[in-house]
Amino acid sequence: MSNQEVKRSIEAILMVVDEPLSEVVLAQIIEVPTEEISLLLEEMAASYESETRGFQLRHVAGGWRFYSHPDLAPLVEKFVLDGQQSRLTQAALETLAVIAYRQPISRARVSAIRGVNVEAVMKTLVTRGLVEESGTEHETGATLYRTTSYFFEKLGLNSEADLPALAPFLPDVDGLDEVLATLTD
Repeated sequence: MSNQEVKRSIEAILMVVDEPLSEVVLAQIIEVPTEEISLLLEEMAASYESETRGFQLRHVAGGWRFYSHPDLAPLVEKFVLDGQQSRLTQAALETLAVIAYRQPISRARVSAIRGVNVEAVMKTLVTRGLVEESGTEHETGATLYRTTSYFFEKLGLNSEADLPALAPFLPDVDGLDEVLATLTD
């Protein structure tokens, strides 16, 4: 099979997937070595980008998938949402952040960190496919939760390791000590 035929095969398959496909799966389906698939995927992604297409081929969440080009997001959003926006609440975003950075974590621990009951928010996050159960805590038997591959896909990340560092968003500890010292004087 020529490189052009393999590329066409990759395109045809990736046009119908619901989630990113790995090079291994593509290689098995097309019956071509994984190394060849990897090289062709990289080549295709670069080619689409250099041609300034309305879409990109990206490696996300351990696999490859087509996405609309980010600079066309407002247009695509307008078409897809058609005026209906279903955004996460501030409480859901905060809960999701706690889970993303502390996973796996129990619902009780998330509630303790946030200082509020998160049961309803957790149900929303599970229903939307952003969070899933990932076992039980040995000491308490509580269900543990983690973010899903869908969560990483939506953020354009491959894994938990790709999450941005939290330190720049935390308060300045030295500055906080100074403020506390002035309050106790």
